[in-house]
Order: sequence, then structure tokens, then C-alpha cells
Amino acid sequence: MKLRTRVRRIANLVHACASQFANPSYAVRALGELPFFIRNCYRYSKLAGAQSFPAFDLLPQLHDRIAITPFEPHYFYMGAWATRRLIAQNPALHVDIGGEGRFISTLIAAMPVVFVDYRPLRASLSGLHRIVGDILSLPFADESLKSLSCLHVAEHIGLGRYGDPLDPNGTAKAIEELRRVTAAGGDLLFALPVGLERVCFNAHRVHAPAAIAELFADFDLVEFSGVHDDGTFVEHANLHDFDADEYGCGLYWFRKRATATAAIFTEPSPC
Repeated sequence: MKLRTRVRRIANLVHACASQFANPSYAVRALGELPFFIRNCYRYSKLAGAQSFPAFDLLPQLHDRIAITPFEPHYFYMGAWATRRLIAQNPALHVDIGGEGRFISTLIAAMPVVFVDYRPLRASLSGLHRIVGDILSLPFADESLKSLSCLHVAEHIGLGRYGDPLDPNGTAKAIEELRRVTAAGGDLLFALPVGLERVCFNAHRVHAPAAIAELFADFDLVEFSGVHDDGTFVEHANLHDFDADEYGCGLYWFRKRATATAAIFTEPSPC
């Protein structure tokens, strides 16, 4: 491992550990922004027509005076990528396993969604059906789901981060279960970190892009896209284009080869 990479990983480790108790970079920035907040608070109170506010209604926001709009590249591009493909496919019902809330809330505007998560989702919207379930033992029959997604989830399985049991083969077992429930001819949108293989305990695993494709032996890879370390989004990429990434995001569209016919899962009663 190069010295620069080793130093960066050590710095990331220190920052990650400290951030669980107090984010050092946030603290430093907050201290720098505090005089600006105090000055503006005073100036606003002196403006003609300004509403009065007691001290207990102060709610300092010290991290938003920045030059560009921040975003998390993995989730930003992943959500857009998956939503566009699902809308184009227009399934009668889509099942998502453990996805991010904003992705789900957007998707249900276009189609009914069954959302399965290890922890209950306390939200209620038309078109949303909630199921508490374990990705290692999904509550669906063999080959019953025609449209399925599992985005930035499988890399966490077996690391105990969400209270799940420890298992070194957690990601592979999750993939096996996704393979089981996907219907013949059905589509699976799948995403997880790709690049230099390693375990970053207890956050996630990073997998070689081609190794993930090999785990879906009975599926065709319709498309592979991804997000590089620098935040660059690449559509229709080559699997090996992401081999050297530290923490890229691999976006896989798989279609299960038509080998059998099974009972298809239908939309449950509304929540």
C-alpha cells in the first residue's frame, strides 16, 4: 500500500472514530462561523420591521454558508439512475429492500412500492406498503418478484451495524436470497461500494466489481454504471473501470434468466 494511501486511511480512521462522539471538522467550522452568526443576529434585530425573538427561540445554523450545494454522490446518482430505469420499465409493483427514504418517497409517486426493512418504517403514504423483514430470510416465495431493488444495503449485512447478527459471508448470503426471490425474467437493481476489496468494520464492505457480477451467476447483466471516488457518474461502464477505486459505487441492473414459472407476488392491502 502506498504511503499516501496509508496516511489517508489513518486520518480517515481517526476522524471516523472521533465523529461518533463529536465531529471535529464541524466543531472547527462552527467556531469560525459563530462570530458571523452573532453579528447577523444583532444586525437583524435592529432592522426596521424585524420580528422580535426571545433567546430560547434561537436556533443557530452554522454550516450552511458555503459556496456550493453539498450532495452525497453515491445516493444522488444512484437514486436518479434507479428511478429512471424503473419508470421506463413501469412495473405493476416494485419491491425495495432496505432502500433510502427519499428514493422510496419519490418512487411511490410513479408506482406502488413494497418496502422491506430490518427496522419498521413509521411512515404512511398512498402507494407505500411496509413490511418488516430480514434480507437473509425475505418474506416472499421463490421466484415471485418481477421488479426488485436493493441499493447500498448488502455491503452492511453481517457487520452488526444495524443490530444484525455478525456473519463474514453476510453480503454473499444477501445476494443468494435476492436471487431466490427474483422471478424468472424479472429485474433487479443492485448497488454497493466497489473498488479495492476490503472490510471497513463495522461500516461496510467494498467489493471488486466483477466479483459481484460472478455472484449473480443465473442473471444477465443488462447494465453496469457507477460513481467514481471523485464523484464522477459514468453510465454504461466497464466493470473493470472501477477496480482501482477506493470507495466507488457500482450500479448493476440484472435480469434473471427465464428458466421457470412461479407464483408472482401481488400487491398487498394498503397500509
